[in-house]
Amino acid sequence: EVQLVESGGGLVQAGGSLRLSCAASGFTIDNYVIGWFRQAPGKDGEGVLCYSSSDATVYYADSVKGRFTISRDNAENTVYLQMTSLKPEDTAVYYCAAVRTEYASSWFEGATARSYEYDYWGQGTQVTVSS
Repeated sequence: EVQLVESGGGLVQAGGSLRLSCAASGFTIDNYVIGWFRQAPGKDGEGVLCYSSSDATVYYADSVKGRFTISRDNAENTVYLQMTSLKPEDTAVYYCAAVRTEYASSWFEGATARSYEYDYWGQGTQVTVSS
């Protein structure tokens, strides 16, 4: 069974940091594009980044560029989202998603916001940044 499980969310003060995890099971992330998305109450969902596991190419949304960084642990089959200099506007439920690399080749470049292209989703983890 394909599964993505996010963890690491919590409450942090503005300026602080959090590291979210996206643990994959039932497939190997090597052959997948991983996306991170977030949904804040009353707002449209936002794509945070898209990452190609096959060649480590990553595109960040302008709103997080320079503050968020993706990394991976092959042994754990897990992708991490390191978030620094957090702002209250980063408050949201964060989701990771996955789609096979070959299905993303036509749209991957720079496409952080194409949530509808992803086949697998985690349950989300809440990040709250207090001012």
